[in-house]
Amino acid sequence: MANRYSTLVMVLFLTALCAVPAMAQFGAIEGDVKNADGSPALGALITIDRTDMKGHYQVPVKDKKTGHYYYGGLPLGTYKVAVKVGDKEMDAVNGVKVGLGDPVKVNFDMKDAALRTQAAAAGIAVPQAQPGGGAAPKLSKEEQAKIEEVTKKNSEIKAKNAALTAGFNGGLAAMQAKDYPEAVKQFIAAGEADPSQSAVWANLGEAYNQLAKSKSGDERKDALTKGIEAYQKALALKPDDGSLHHNMGLLEVNAGQVEQGVAELQKAAQLSPDAAGQYYFNLGAVLTNSGKYDEAAQAFQNSIKADPTRADAYYQLGTTLSMKATLDPKTGKTSPVPGTLESFQKYLDLKPDGPYAEICKQMITTLGGIITTEVKTADPKKKKP
Repeated sequence: MANRYSTLVMVLFLTALCAVPAMAQFGAIEGDVKNADGSPALGALITIDRTDMKGHYQVPVKDKKTGHYYYGGLPLGTYKVAVKVGDKEMDAVNGVKVGLGDPVKVNFDMKDAALRTQAAAAGIAVPQAQPGGGAAPKLSKEEQAKIEEVTKKNSEIKAKNAALTAGFNGGLAAMQAKDYPEAVKQFIAAGEADPSQSAVWANLGEAYNQLAKSKSGDERKDALTKGIEAYQKALALKPDDGSLHHNMGLLEVNAGQVEQGVAELQKAAQLSPDAAGQYYFNLGAVLTNSGKYDEAAQAFQNSIKADPTRADAYYQLGTTLSMKATLDPKTGKTSPVPGTLESFQKYLDLKPDGPYAEICKQMITTLGGIITTEVKTADPKKKKP
C-alpha cells in the first residue's frame, strides 16, 4: 500500500512539473538621439522592425534633456532600428541582436548620418557606429577634405538649379501675365544660372519678340537684335530643332534681315516635316511681302504638298499666281496662268464658308472661270420621308 501511494505521489509530481509553462524571454533596445546641432531629437520616431520574422514596434523620442528612448519587452531576435523625422528615414542600423540581459544600445547622431551621406557622394565609405554605443571610425584629413570639396560642389549645383528653376518659372509666369520686361529679366537670370538650357534661351527670344511689338525705333530694333541673339544661343545647343530656326527666321525678317530669315525658314521646314505646312506657308508670306512672287508661289506649293488640307495655302497660291495674269489689249480679256483658278476653287472645296470664300468666287469670275460646287449624293441608307 505504501509503495502504491509513493508511486501515485510521484506521478502527480511529474504531472505538476509538466504543467508549469515556460517563462517568456524578452529583451530591450535603448539609446540617445541627437540632431545635427547636437540638441536632443525630441519628437523623432524610433522604428524597430524584426528581420528574422515579422514584427514591428515603434516609440517616439520624448526625453527633452538627452533625447533618450527605450523600448522593452522585445522578443529575442534580430532587428533593424531606424530613426524617422516626419516621413523621412534619417538613419538606420541593421543587424541589431536582442538577447537577455541589459538593453542593447543603439544611438543616433544626425550629424554622423549627414556625414556618411556626404562621404558616400564623395565615394568614401564611412562605417556606422555599431550597436552597443561605440563610436564610428574617424576620417583622415584627406577624406575630410574630399568630402568638403564634394559637398561644396553639390551645394553650388543645388543653388544653381534653384536659381534656374526660379528664373524659368518666373519668366513663364511673366509671359502669361504679358509682362514682357519682367519675363526678359527672369529668363536672363535663368540663363546666367545655367547657360546650357536651350529652352531658357528660346523663351528669352520669344520674350524679346513680344517686347519688340510694343516698341518703336531703336528700342524695337534692340529688342529684335537681342531676341535673335537668344535664339542663336538656343540653336548652338539644339541645332536640329526646326521650331528654333523658324522663330529666329521670323525675328530676322522683322528686323529687316530678310535673306537670313528666309534661309532659316527654309531650313526649319526641312528639319520639321510635321510642321512643314505651316513653315512653308510663313515663308511664302515673307516672300510675297518682299515682292518675290515666283519664290512665294513655290513656297505655297510646298506648303500644300506638306499639308494638302491647308485651305489658306491654296488661297495664297491663287492670289500670288493671279499677279502673273496677262491682259490682251485688243480683247481686254484676262488670261490667268495655269493653277490660278484651280487654287481658288480648291479653297472653296475645302472651306466653302471660309473667310476668303467670296474673294475666291470673285477672282474666279473676274479671271473668266466657272465656279463649281460639289454635288452631294443622297445616302442610299436613308429612308425618304
